[in-house]
Amino acid sequence: MVEEKEAQYYSKDFQWEELREEVERDPSLRHHLAPFPSSSPHPSNVDAWRRFHQRHSTGRFFKERRYLLKEFPELVYCDDFTNLLEVGCGNGSTVLPILRAKQNILVHACDCSEEVLEKAKEILATANVRSHEHQFHPFLLDFSVSGFPNWLFCASCQKTSLAKPLNLPSDFKENESTRLNDLSFLREDRCCIGGVDFITLIFTLSAVPFQKMSFVADNCFSVLKPGGLLFFRDYGLYDMTMLRFLPEQRMGCNEYMRSDGTLSYFFSLDTVKDLFLGAGFIELELEYCCVRSVNRRNGKKMQRVWVHGKFQKPIPTSF
Repeated sequence: MVEEKEAQYYSKDFQWEELREEVERDPSLRHHLAPFPSSSPHPSNVDAWRRFHQRHSTGRFFKERRYLLKEFPELVYCDDFTNLLEVGCGNGSTVLPILRAKQNILVHACDCSEEVLEKAKEILATANVRSHEHQFHPFLLDFSVSGFPNWLFCASCQKTSLAKPLNLPSDFKENESTRLNDLSFLREDRCCIGGVDFITLIFTLSAVPFQKMSFVADNCFSVLKPGGLLFFRDYGLYDMTMLRFLPEQRMGCNEYMRSDGTLSYFFSLDTVKDLFLGAGFIELELEYCCVRSVNRRNGKKMQRVWVHGKFQKPIPTSF
């Protein structure tokens, strides 16, 4: 039964082009297609997301994303002690199935909410994941406005892809963005971990103001090792939830604000391609995932659209 549910996440129940034609023909949905005047950049909505996580602190709101192991099998078949960066980890719904499947992977996970990071640690502790305290390293960071900490991949090591310095960088400080970290996993003779092998951006980038997405993509590129992979999954253009937004909730082209102040962006393939190729990545996989399901309570059909992507940081020709 579980395998059937997992398989649905990557099925092709309908063609995205057919959905687009339906939307374009529907007069009630014209406000989603109308040109949007240029607007000033949105301020960070980190406080809205913190309140969101406080409201859903029970951990029942998010389901464990087991389907990711099928979507991105590299997470299962990677070498031991592979370093993964989970950007916007929430309460651990992405991290948990990865740690269950791969006991020797090292997950460095950031989020803007201290409460949700503590909740993720609590959920992992009660999920009977062996050695999770040695595999899971959370840190507090609003990645929409701040770069990743130097201990992931310091500037010196990024130039050489080798971790040579003996000490932590002189500008390293125990501040709000790093104080949740337990850096005991970092060897005393290393300035950083030398970059990460994988990055997961799972339903995270859509919560960032559009004007700041390229900043996030650039920073992801900077902390990946050459040859490293970025796994992307997020809301796609004309997803059911997009079509439910009212005209007054529209904040930009394909960008909306919920009643609680959190943002939601809906990606086209071209937008995703431009973001990551513009940051320097190579496109390996990019497509819409279209799933049709039925609400058991009212029998209403729901058409969900997600974007699935896999991108790689190029390996320099001198390697």
